[in-house]
Amino acid sequence: MSEKINSENAPKPMGLYPHARKVGNLLFLSGVGPRAAGSGSEEANIPGLKYDKNGNYEAFDFEAQCHSVFRNVKTILEASGSSWDKIVDVTTFLTDMKRDFKTYNRVYAEYFKENQPCRTTVEVNALPSPIAIELKCIAVID
Repeated sequence: MSEKINSENAPKPMGLYPHARKVGNLLFLSGVGPRAAGSGSEEANIPGLKYDKNGNYEAFDFEAQCHSVFRNVKTILEASGSSWDKIVDVTTFLTDMKRDFKTYNRVYAEYFKENQPCRTTVEVNALPSPIAIELKCIAVID
């Protein structure tokens, strides 16, 4: 049996899927991006991203997106009965590896100093909204 889990304190999923699914003592998180908690896919709710009146980038702060995505993952883990230190696997999707990997790797090291899960980082052409990072995680639940 599996249990679907959603958190009111995390960004709403952009489709028909839960934030996480609990199967036995494993927790599988759906892809989590940096959108602000409680938000839909509106571009105004993406930390580190601002547009001008013509829809062009006015400001882009990838580090702000990293911190936000890690906060969102932590929120979902806690709502699901797990915690940051219980993450065992992380898959990260970046839209620009060349531009963002060094920053991602530095911020990641701040968050995962103690717990060092397995990790895969891949570059993708695009994500479902104008975000630059998304995480897919597996954690354990005691």
